[in-house]
Amino acid sequence: MREEQSEKMTKTPQSSARQKTVAIISKPDRPELREVLPPLEKWLKERNYLVVMDEESAAYFHGSNVVPRTELATRSPDLALVLGGDGTLLSAARAVARVGTLILGVNLGTLGFMTELALADLYPALEAIEKERYIVDSRSMLSCSLVRGGATVAVHSALNELVVSKSAIARLNHFELFVDAEFVSSYKADGLIIATPTGSTAYSLGAGGPILKPDVDAFVITPVSPHGLTHRPVVVRDSVEIEIQVKTGQEEAYLSLDGQVGMPVRDGDVVRCVKAEHPARLLRFQKTFFEVLATKLKWGER
Repeated sequence: MREEQSEKMTKTPQSSARQKTVAIISKPDRPELREVLPPLEKWLKERNYLVVMDEESAAYFHGSNVVPRTELATRSPDLALVLGGDGTLLSAARAVARVGTLILGVNLGTLGFMTELALADLYPALEAIEKERYIVDSRSMLSCSLVRGGATVAVHSALNELVVSKSAIARLNHFELFVDAEFVSSYKADGLIIATPTGSTAYSLGAGGPILKPDVDAFVITPVSPHGLTHRPVVVRDSVEIEIQVKTGQEEAYLSLDGQVGMPVRDGDVVRCVKAEHPARLLRFQKTFFEVLATKLKWGER
């Protein structure tokens, strides 16, 4: 097992010569952002950053450069400031990870596994970033394809997990699982989760899956309320291709990614998952993964 995937940012002549772009991504319905965003934009512009923001941020004040969140990657931001909770960070990662953007999560929510930075620490963190005093955690993402009748009808990425679940209230779904084209098992269950190490502390954990350290090169396959008592979570290397064949008969199942993007799944559909080409690059400063776990899960002290 490798040491925790992290890197320190180094300055190059090219990066110091050009104007850097900062994207601001905000959680809706957080009234405190009316006070936070105007001085934040001013602070960044005074230091010669080009500031762009999503439409959710622009709802709190009249930002000058508004871009839909799904189009932020076209601006190739160097840094994304995510003001919200883990859900907002998940959305931000899907939006900008493919262009290598550094992501700083500022916690305006409650649990905050990934958005661990308190709002009061925002400006000290920004000053540390300017001095390149931080660590980058590279978090593996999933790339998932929905195949119907031999044709790919949708492709999405996920930082936490993919879930294929039932849409009918009382009916179990039937799934057949393959890893690198090898048959693993047939499941009758409420759902099936494919989780990254980051997602191992989310829905998969609630369904009985293990916690993986973020630098482990693996995915977790976790059944949700399986009918067979011997079905348990399985950990596989992240270099494999995972295939779920959906057998629903006349019923529909439902495919969701990070609990935010979703679509119906029909009988005979195939869901394929591989490791995404680009990881999410999350900034952190002091706390280690186990320190975050101890804080968020309220594990006892020695």
